Formats: sequence, C-alpha cells, structure tokens
Amino acid sequence: MSTLTISNLGFSFGDYDVFLGISASIPNDGKIGLVGPNGIGKTTLLRVLAGLAQPSVGSVTMARGTRIGYLRQEAVDAFAGRHNTVYDEMLAIFAGLREQEAMLRDLEHRMADAHSDDLLAEYSVAQDRFEHAGGYEYEQRISQVLYGLGFARSEWNLSIDILSGGQKTRALLARLLLERPDLLILDEPTNHLDVQAVEWLEGMLRTWDGSLLIVSHDRYFLDNVVNRIWEMGPSGFETYHGNYSHYLQQRQERWERRETEFNAVKERFLSELDYIKRNIARDATKNQAVGRLRRLIREVRVVEAGGLDLLLSKNWGQVMDEVDISEAKWGVADVEQAIKGLRNPVIRPPQLNLKLKTTLRSGNLVLRTSDLTIGYPGKPLFTAEPITLERGECAALIGPNGSGKTTFLRTLLGELQPLAGQLRPGASLKVGYFSQAHERLNPNNTVLDELLSHKQMLLGPARNYLAQYLFRGEDVFKPVRLLSGGERGRLALAILALEGANFLLLDEPSNHLDIPAQEILQAVLEHFDGTILLVSHDRYLIDHLATQVWELRKNRLEVFPGTYAELIAARQQAAEANKQAAAEARSAVRSDYVSSKQSRAEERKRAKAVADAEERVHALEARLARLENDLHVATVEQDLDGIQRLGQAYTDTQVELEAAMEEWAELA
Repeated sequence: MSTLTISNLGFSFGDYDVFLGISASIPNDGKIGLVGPNGIGKTTLLRVLAGLAQPSVGSVTMARGTRIGYLRQEAVDAFAGRHNTVYDEMLAIFAGLREQEAMLRDLEHRMADAHSDDLLAEYSVAQDRFEHAGGYEYEQRISQVLYGLGFARSEWNLSIDILSGGQKTRALLARLLLERPDLLILDEPTNHLDVQAVEWLEGMLRTWDGSLLIVSHDRYFLDNVVNRIWEMGPSGFETYHGNYSHYLQQRQERWERRETEFNAVKERFLSELDYIKRNIARDATKNQAVGRLRRLIREVRVVEAGGLDLLLSKNWGQVMDEVDISEAKWGVADVEQAIKGLRNPVIRPPQLNLKLKTTLRSGNLVLRTSDLTIGYPGKPLFTAEPITLERGECAALIGPNGSGKTTFLRTLLGELQPLAGQLRPGASLKVGYFSQAHERLNPNNTVLDELLSHKQMLLGPARNYLAQYLFRGEDVFKPVRLLSGGERGRLALAILALEGANFLLLDEPSNHLDIPAQEILQAVLEHFDGTILLVSHDRYLIDHLATQVWELRKNRLEVFPGTYAELIAARQQAAEANKQAAAEARSAVRSDYVSSKQSRAEERKRAKAVADAEERVHALEARLARLENDLHVATVEQDLDGIQRLGQAYTDTQVELEAAMEEWAELA
C-alpha cells in the first residue's frame, strides 16, 4: 500500500512550467532520495507534496490518516511567535502523554488516601495505556535526539526565538523526529549538521518506521539512508530502485539503452525512407509506398511530439492512429529533413569540461613532517603524527569546524609558520590552491576579467574556455560579487585548471555544487595524475578519492593509512571490540557480585550454624547440670527407680553434649 500517490502532477508560474507530468508513489516503507540539478524544481515539488502549494495540474492522493512532517531548507520562521525553551518545545509534543502521567499521579494519591479495588483496576488500565504509548521513555527520546543533532545541554534552556537560523532548522528537525509522522519530507537535512550529527541522523533514518522523501546533495548520506531514487531532469522524471550508488549504475545503463534504441529507430526510419524513395514513383509499388510514407510520417511526428518512450510504449499503435497528418502535407523531402533533425530525447546533465593536467612531474616524496604543531603564536591548534605523502596519493583531512584544517593549508602554502616541528615539502612541487571562501577572486572583476588576470588570452579563446565551465553568452560579463556559490566554485576551478599544478590543496571544493557538478568534479579528480590534499565534509568524494585519511580529534592529527571505507570499518570493529569488552566487564562485575553475594550468604549461614551449635551446647550443659542435681536428690532419698532413670538420662545427655561440642568445634 502507498502512503502517497502522485498522478500527472505539474506546477507552473504563468507560462513557465517548473515541472510537468510527474507520476509516482511512495510505499509505506519507501525511503526516497530526490535528486536533480539546482533550479529544476525539487523544493517546489516538496512544497506541493507537503500541502504548502497547489499544483497547476494533476493530483496528490494520500492514504487516510497520513501525517506529514516537512523540514524546509531554512526554518527561520518555523517557531515564529513562540518563546518556549528548546526543551519545552520538545516537551510540548508529548502534551497528551504528560496529561496521562498527571492522571496517574492523581490516581496514586487517591489510592494512598483510600485504597479500593475499583481504583486499582482504573490505575492498572491507565498505566498500561501510558506505557504502551511510550510514557516511560519520552524524556529519554528527547535527550537522545537533542544530543544527536548537536545541541549541548547548555543550549536546552535557550529561548527558541533567539536561536540562529541553523539552530532553528536543527530544532525543527528534532521536533519532526520526535513527532514520528507517517511521511517525513526533508529538504537538505544535513545542512547545519557536523559529521557526527549527520552520522547519528543516518542511523536514526535507516531504522525509520514510516516513509521518507529526502532532497540532499550529500551523496554518502543518500547511499546510507534511501532505497529508491527519484530523478528530476530536463528530460523528465525517472524512478530508480536502490541507493545512490545503485542509481548511478542504473542511470548509465538506461542512458546507453535509450541511446541504442534511438539510433535503431532513426536507422529504421532512414531505411524505410529509402524504400519509399525507391518505390513511390513506380506504378506497381506506388500504393504500398504511399501507405508506408503515411505511417512513417505518423511515427516521426510521435517522436517529435512525445519522445522515443511514447513511440516504444505498448499503446503506440493507438497513439499513431490519433495523430492527424491531414495538415502536414509532407512530402518525401520533408520527412527526410524531419528524420535528420531528430535528436536523442535523453538529455544528460550539462558537462563541465574540466581537465586538470600537470605541467611538471613532482618527486616521489611530496610531503613529510615530524613533531609538527600547527596554530598561531600563543594559540596552538593541534599537534600531528608523522606524515608521509607520496606522488599520486590523495590525503583527506577531516575534522570538526574550527579544528585547524584551513590553518594547516595556509601553513603548507607558506603563509604561516609551524609553531614547532618540521614540515618538508618534496622536490619540483607546483602547488594549486582552491579556497573554500574563494577570497582570492576579485569581487569587482567580471568573470572574463578575472580569468584574464590569471592568464593572458585572446577574448575569443577566453570566452570559449569559460563556456566549458558553463559561463556562456552574457554570463562572462557578470561581476564576481554577484555570482552564486556554485558559480564562484566553477570560476575558481576554471582558474585552477590553468595553473598546471601537480599538488592540489582543495578546501571544500564541492561546496555549493549540485549533484551533477559533484559527479563531474569527482571524475576529474579521479583522473588527476598529481597529488591531492582534500579538505572536505563530502564523505562520498572522500570515499572515492582518499588513499589515506588525516583526522583531527581532540587537538591531535591522527593518520590512518587507508581509505575512508577502511577507516569506518576499523572504527566499527573498535566499537564492537569496546562493546564486547564492556559486556565482558559487566559480566565479570556481575559474576563477582554474585560470587560475593553467595560468599556472604554462605558466611551468614555458617555463622548461624556456629551460633546454633553453641546454643545447643549451652542447652545441653544446663540440662546436664539439672540432671546432676536431680540425681543427687534421688541418691539422698534412696529413690532407686529415680536413680536408675536419671542416671540413664545423664549418660545420654553427656553423649549428646560431647557430639554437640565436636560439631561446634568443627564449625568454629
């Protein structure tokens, strides 16, 4: 059963169609990633599905009772007019549970004052209902979610209206996770989250009980969370099964298959046209040729109007019958021109023609350090394990914001000196630097002037070069200060490609790039024949490029000599080992406790046995003393029967006393 179904959905602004003809469904267990280039309409589609915008055509149908939660990219206005603390805002979600909790406390007080079977039965029912609804765990859930999304305990009592935009977005995400809607729609949920919080969110969403629809540029996140991909592109809307990596493979196969199909159809059209041209003038075959011409016109017009998929669909014959060719008045020459004008309907994303080539081969050793301390005078940021980086390797430098990653790059560039230790660059290095903030770009230059300031070129070749980076037409005259983040990144890459560097220092190169541009950047860097030091939060890029990982943790740079996937596997293995060790420690503590408890019980039992034996000895001694006294009286009175009876009792008691004394001595 589907949580949500979309039928022929379209949205327009005036005469401009943002998207058209979208049909799809979200199953109950569907975890869907929505991908596509920037500006294609992904956020608009999410708003329509969340009920915040009305479609121009088509319909959205939801299963009865479906609750939707929607996280927009920036949630600045999400808590408008609210003055709760962060924690109170989360508590408000559980108002119903808190009312049940208050009722339970009231019943407890009433039972304490006047116990009755009716009150006890009422309390039992209310307690079961409270427990089943999660009443005994909601405070723990709030703590887990707030900690998981990076809220320190000191931030829980901040008023929601004074939070920054990023904090409000995280708070809205926390509230949605606690509300557990049937369909959770997330627009760039990893924005404003550090890597630790993103990993926590991945774990939460992997086991999410409802449906998910996620827009994200974080390909690693999509790989770990979703099981379907919806792709919005210039050529239409496509659905794929599997995570992001599976989507890439299926998309490539689909592109190749459709290209083969298109070429086969076009070849058939030309072959059919050749038959018509050879036979239409012959009396014997004219009627057959005319009939085939009419059919060919219909097929060509179907491809022109609806694309190759329509022609190859199961009801293509019916579609062809409905095509009106009475007004076409096409002749053979018209059909031939139309066939030659057909274009492959599969539109691939625009390609950045980015090529990074080295103009100088570096030495085998690119970088080596020892006893290195990085930072500023009076403010050290971190110390580093010994580093060795060789030609052709890619090192990924990862760590939280503010830990010193950019400072390390500036030290490698010679802009800062190490506070301690040695940093030895290799021979014949030509360094290229991609700055995260692109502060080296002159904001007052045009795109064209900025390029020419780095390399003198004729205007024609310069504009052709910029066109390879998607700066076409009037775009080259746009001032740098007016460029978007993605456009600045493309311009910085275009300039970097001119330098011919053999050692690239890349500071967040995939920031502001949509997924198609990220894919191109990755492909280019994978084929770069120099050495790379990559600072990035893009785990997918790191996973595909890095041959070693440098991680900043607790003011220490730790070197892992392997890929990112191997680092994650090693972490998981260590976590499992720690978990096992903790379990064994707990088991040992339990065993010691049980053993100690048993020893104490045995000691108490032995002490009691000693006391009992001692008490028995005293009792027998007292009895023996009484018998001795009674025997003396019987002897004085010459009571022969009494003497005989008491003498036997005295003897028996003496035997018992000796046995009791032995038992007491053994126990003691």
